Amino acid sequence: MTSSLSDVQSSFPEPTTGEDLWHSASGLTAAFDPGRFHEGALDIVDRLTAYLGDRSVRGLDLIDPEVLLKAARGLMTPERQRVADFDADRVKQIVDLYTETGIPVHSPGYMGRQFSGVVPLAGLIDLVGSVVNQPSSFYEAGQLPNVAERLMAEELNRFIGWDRDRFAMVTTSGGSLANLTALLAARNHAFPQIWTRGAGGAPGLPAIAISEEAHYSVTRAAGVLGIGEGQIIRLPVDQAGRIRPDLAGSVLDEAKRRGLRPFCLVASAGTTSLGAFDPLEDLAALARRHGLWLHVDGAHGASLLLSEQHRDKLRGIELADSLTWDAHKMLFMPAPCTLLFYRDRTAARGAFQQRASYVFDEEPDIYSAYDSADKNFECTKRPMIMPLWTVWSVYGPALFEQKIDRLCEVTRQAHRMIAAEPDFAVAHEPESNILCFRYLPDGMEPAAAHRLQLEIRNRIRGGGRFFISKVDIQGTAALRVVVMNHLIDADHLAMLIAEIRDIGQRVLRASATARHDQRNGSQS
Repeated sequence: MTSSLSDVQSSFPEPTTGEDLWHSASGLTAAFDPGRFHEGALDIVDRLTAYLGDRSVRGLDLIDPEVLLKAARGLMTPERQRVADFDADRVKQIVDLYTETGIPVHSPGYMGRQFSGVVPLAGLIDLVGSVVNQPSSFYEAGQLPNVAERLMAEELNRFIGWDRDRFAMVTTSGGSLANLTALLAARNHAFPQIWTRGAGGAPGLPAIAISEEAHYSVTRAAGVLGIGEGQIIRLPVDQAGRIRPDLAGSVLDEAKRRGLRPFCLVASAGTTSLGAFDPLEDLAALARRHGLWLHVDGAHGASLLLSEQHRDKLRGIELADSLTWDAHKMLFMPAPCTLLFYRDRTAARGAFQQRASYVFDEEPDIYSAYDSADKNFECTKRPMIMPLWTVWSVYGPALFEQKIDRLCEVTRQAHRMIAAEPDFAVAHEPESNILCFRYLPDGMEPAAAHRLQLEIRNRIRGGGRFFISKVDIQGTAALRVVVMNHLIDADHLAMLIAEIRDIGQRVLRASATARHDQRNGSQS
């Protein structure tokens, strides 16, 4: 017998009015109370305003994980049986612990990584996105985010130069995912049968050609695609870390003789180690001769397209087939926010080739035309475009250009200052905002130089005033600064140089004393 709606409704259990149930219901309601949110938000914004206003020179305060674990555990409510009462003081302590233990990305002492302090407005819009919670892979779930994604694609393509009626852009959660997605599209373009039949019937072993300086996410993507180390063709680079097109052709020919079938050449626009820009025009010509898809990993350096002074470093970008561009690096957005561009939108749809009735519409319409789930991994995707589109809408592109120009100029100034010091050696001439160098007093042996740079970097980090990174260049460690803060000036650079020298001298003296004591001990 079929039940009516009234029968179903009448079968619901009667509500009880016991005290425990009242506390449970009131606790649930209170957790979602708009007034309480308002009060809490104001207090958090006050704390973040003070955080942003702190212009002191400070680096990373690296805490023993066990100490931090104990402190964080102490902030967790012991209540397990009912919804705990809201504790404003507990929230304040959590926010303070969060800000105090993070890398101070807004401080002039932060010169270590490629993620940046965000434009404050972007942080506020990120808060809006978290509250309204509109996953943006489908238009019906996030209408404005999907429109904003289309608008930002149009705006940024003005700097890339592709046919406005043919290109496509999707947002992804990070450059690693964007590189993997682009390689999927390239592989499926070259091997159309591989999605349904697998790689077994493919003519030749699918291979990709990459720079020796390529980001590890590219080799990781190759592994995910089932392309082993032996099928990764590594192209030689010059002293500055740029692919040498004059040598790459013969390397590709040799790979083909070994039975490999390369389908994609990955170039870099701003390598992680040195910030080097591969010669895109020459590599595009090379890719055409060998029938390869040209993907440009511009996660760091693609933003230089917005600068009149620096966009020439990406000359030839319009010849690429796809481009990874991180907005959470030099567009100063909250992470992650990555833009993946395709010159041909039909290729974008080739990365994934399946249907699912619960999300994909059988009959496309004006709404589904804005969906992006068929072009990216994520079904539920944060509306990461909203901070970028809002900041662009409010301030315009000049904000980004001015900050990019400032960062590159400060990096060139750092290069000049360090090159002028007799006990320092720069490793390259910076092409963007990344500079690598070494502290090298006279007579330093290569093996000792490697250990010295590592010790200096660790002590700088432990000192808590500056935060810099390190990278191995031709087997020897180098100190690395990434200028992401427009407040950094010559005084801050001089302070860093002096601190490196002071630490280096103390390390060398301690090492000499240890060797002296060791010799005396062995003699006695």
